[in-house]
Amino acid sequence: MKVIIFGATGMVGRGVLRECLLDPRVSAVLTVGRAPTGISHGKLREIVHGDLLDLAPIEDRLSGFDACFFCLGVSSAGMSEKDYRHVTYDVTMSVANTLARLNPGSTFTYVSGVGTDAHGRAMWARVKGETENALLALPLEAYMFRPGYIQPMHGVRSRTRIYRVAYVVARPLYPLLRMLFPGAVTTTERIGQAMITVAERGAPKRILGPSDINSL
Repeated sequence: MKVIIFGATGMVGRGVLRECLLDPRVSAVLTVGRAPTGISHGKLREIVHGDLLDLAPIEDRLSGFDACFFCLGVSSAGMSEKDYRHVTYDVTMSVANTLARLNPGSTFTYVSGVGTDAHGRAMWARVKGETENALLALPLEAYMFRPGYIQPMHGVRSRTRIYRVAYVVARPLYPLLRMLFPGAVTTTERIGQAMITVAERGAPKRILGPSDINSL
């Protein structure tokens, strides 16, 4: 299958990219983002494009794909709702609407979060929930990934310094966390493998938590 990855330079996206390049089910990978990944591979092509709200200049290179793995996102910490909505809802829907038109019926996986709720009290949860609902209404096979705690694997690192430090501290504890809370934790490796599986054969439900991701 041929897949597009948005957000391939972030922690989750980089883990998903790694799995796509390793998995024989994936024949070609296109990454789209504001910066190059710095990775060279026979399967991989890249488009560096600064404005994801305007994909018209690159549309001719976005058709013919079986799936999109949308891993682009930011923390809501310190952001106004307007700014967070711009990145989380507006950018996501710009990409999804374009791909729904160019590749109708293709798979679209969206990295959301545990606690997402369009009617929730937390700002991030409402915005994420509204984004999920809008995606599920499109003519795409859309799946919402709500991964909970994510342990980066195989040298994948967060771009946020405080998160990098936290992951270093948590790494020795991950086997214990996995044993005590198997339904609340996953890894970048498992997320990538689960996305490929969903693109290949779907999943029993459209909203997938950590235990669903690990099972897939």
